[in-house]
Amino acid sequence: MQSSGHRFRDVEHHPLLAENDSYDSSSSESDMADRVWFIRDGCGMVCAVMTWLLVIYADFVVTFVMLLPSKDFWYSLINGVLFNCLAVLALSSHLRTMLTDPGAVPKGNATKEYMESLQLKPGEVIYKCPKCCSIKPERAHHCSICKRCIRKMDHHCPWVNNCVGERNQRFFVLFTMYIALISAHALILCGFQFFSCVRGQWIECSDFSPPVTVILLIFLCLEGFLFLTFTAVMFGTQIHSICNDETEIERLKSEKPTWERRLRWEGMKSVFGGQPSLLWINPFAGFRIRRLMLRAKKGGPEFSV
Repeated sequence: MQSSGHRFRDVEHHPLLAENDSYDSSSSESDMADRVWFIRDGCGMVCAVMTWLLVIYADFVVTFVMLLPSKDFWYSLINGVLFNCLAVLALSSHLRTMLTDPGAVPKGNATKEYMESLQLKPGEVIYKCPKCCSIKPERAHHCSICKRCIRKMDHHCPWVNNCVGERNQRFFVLFTMYIALISAHALILCGFQFFSCVRGQWIECSDFSPPVTVILLIFLCLEGFLFLTFTAVMFGTQIHSICNDETEIERLKSEKPTWERRLRWEGMKSVFGGQPSLLWINPFAGFRIRRLMLRAKKGGPEFSV
């Protein structure tokens, strides 16, 4: 289809519109930025709730089965504070990943008026997603679950009920890191607890009966091992993708880069923001409660159905 001296194509992949082209002038983009992001997907919501329940279960076993019955005050205090801090950071990272817009392109922005505002050169080719009727920036891909095109989409993760993209990849990396850390911590504590209980012949090693204690510890060990394996692998692949400036979709499709790659530290700084600091590992960085309340009053949550 030809319009205003340039070509307009309905395609799904390989967009030529630069990802830094001005979308701020679009009213739909500004409206979207003032709303809370949430995906109403049944499977994703169930997985997200399961994630929280499994972390809460691990915290319960560590606190009430292993640490509180311990006679070593400092052992209980140090491990209790450390484990609960890591759990809070993990769940906070999960919330930030789930409720942050991953970089969605405004729906239906492929209008004649908007295309004219781009001031394209004669013969220049731009691409429209036929599924959400939006002009696709470079490196954007359509998510069938979010029903939106996502900038620098890495993958859709049901455990966080959201896509991992340009704007929330940092929080997803922190989520996998903190889950891996608390899983490793829980496995170490389970090892010490089993050793202590066996040495004491299961006498006064827990406030629960020996059979219940064994069942709780075994389930926690299985959970910790599975979560540690999964999140450690995901953390490694995410860091590798960031350092190579290549999303998982681009790697699987063997897409040749048409953009200027930011390798290693440049890629890390582009995702985590600025020079290396403690803010890189802080999921609360940039969070403003007042701004969130103003968003809720102004437009309510942005639900993607």
